[in-house]
Amino acid sequence: MKKVVSIILTLVLVFSLAACGSKENKNTSSNAGSTNQSSNSGANGGTDASATEAATETPGAPDISEPVTLKWYLTGSTVTDDKEVIAKANEYLKEKLNVTLEPIWGTWGDFDNNAVLAINGGDDVDIYFTSSWSGDEYNAFAKKGAWVRLDNPDNNLIEKYAPDLWKALPTVLTDGAKINGSDGLGVYAVPGYKDIATQNCWDINVPLLQKYGYSVDDIKKLDYYSFGDILKKVKEGEGDDFYPLLVEGAVLERMVDNSIIVTGDAGSNNLLSYYINPTDPSQPGSYENKILSKFETPEYKKFVEKTREYYNAGYIDPAMGNANQANDTRTAKQLSGQYLIGTQSYALGYEVQASSERGFEVAMVPCTPAYVDTTSSQGAMMAISTSSKNPERAMMFLNLLNTDPTLFTLLDYGIEGTHYTLKDGKAAFTDKRKDYQPWTNGMGNVTQLPPLDGQDANFWDNFKSYYGSAKSIPALGWAFDPTSVETELGSLANVAAEYALALNTGTVDPATELPKFIKKLKDNNIDKIVDEANKQLTDYLATKGK
Repeated sequence: MKKVVSIILTLVLVFSLAACGSKENKNTSSNAGSTNQSSNSGANGGTDASATEAATETPGAPDISEPVTLKWYLTGSTVTDDKEVIAKANEYLKEKLNVTLEPIWGTWGDFDNNAVLAINGGDDVDIYFTSSWSGDEYNAFAKKGAWVRLDNPDNNLIEKYAPDLWKALPTVLTDGAKINGSDGLGVYAVPGYKDIATQNCWDINVPLLQKYGYSVDDIKKLDYYSFGDILKKVKEGEGDDFYPLLVEGAVLERMVDNSIIVTGDAGSNNLLSYYINPTDPSQPGSYENKILSKFETPEYKKFVEKTREYYNAGYIDPAMGNANQANDTRTAKQLSGQYLIGTQSYALGYEVQASSERGFEVAMVPCTPAYVDTTSSQGAMMAISTSSKNPERAMMFLNLLNTDPTLFTLLDYGIEGTHYTLKDGKAAFTDKRKDYQPWTNGMGNVTQLPPLDGQDANFWDNFKSYYGSAKSIPALGWAFDPTSVETELGSLANVAAEYALALNTGTVDPATELPKFIKKLKDNNIDKIVDEANKQLTDYLATKGK
């Protein structure tokens, strides 16, 4: 009889724990604007038992009895002091997963080179930021064997450790993560739930604009080729050391020309262009569904000629054409307000965050509607390195990061009362936020965050609705497979690195340098790559239409 009672009690305990776990997963993957965010300042709002005890008491639970350190490489960071944040995060992670986290805060300026060096050098980094546009490009490095396949039939990490996370992600993200990698067709990274669609905007310093008698509505009436009068007036008023046009060269070109990144192209120096319809992205653009050599189009020639004109007039900082200075200089000038009009790859509501972080009103003026392409579905991801000694624990961390608002808010916003304050469920940044600014969209599921002061209480519901209604381009789902032209692509990437940034920022004269650039592209078989890309796209669209 005692044995029967013991069995019944054990079953009751198991089902009780399972029910609690289901409830917790459901709650943590919901809207981040809940009042539960008040627990973000500490790591003691969790379970009564430690993670290690839970693992030993719950049948089938993963073994986390051994402590593990995870190195996590991020990009886009402006972090000068993370000690208090990481101490609190590790206190929380010790309880939950028996994990100690060591983040590597890559910046916009250094991540591409340093992350690739770390991967190729076999460094013991466990988790890397990757994407369709970063130096460690998702598709290319999956083919090289850099990333662990997360849905491998022999060891399905998603199924074992993150099924609730996967169900919480929109289909466009989970489908977009499935690619052909070194271990076959599958998922090689966890996509971040951020701005699912792409939208490029002019980033406006509103107080400075108003100082010279203009309004945001004035900017809305103009395009890039009509900015001259405003830029001239502000330049004359602010002096020779002030550069009113703050540009990220590659983003500027896409904004002006309505071209988009071709997923699978040559990383940070894209060679190919697919032109969207800026009025209705679901319809073919000016070149129908064709891939072109980006730098040989009349659109590009017109763009670089105008950009050179703006550069010669003193509107663009020469540092923007220096690959070693451009990104960090741009970030510093954004934060200090040393610009009038900037370029921005936009996420809904970012103007509120930017205004809070920079200390002045920022407005965003869209160049196109939001559109969904393959690049945006792979726009920010976290991959587990095949060099990781603890891929299972890394997967558990990514699951917790993307389903636990307490952890995500702590790692992204910092400590409540230090880096931000919370009132009525909304966050407002303090001056200390300047010391701790990870790139929000590069971290994971941003919908867990509390809305910011100035955003609607239902901001994240609106966010999901906004991006859920974005139109898809005709070529959605297609990614260029460069396998057959890898040698040519490598040579051409070096050629583009020599010319593209300088031309995109006006720091060299297109009258002399663009013809040289195009000749080198031709000499290194750009036409072969364009032909291969068009063949693949044509085949894809034919199959998609069936």
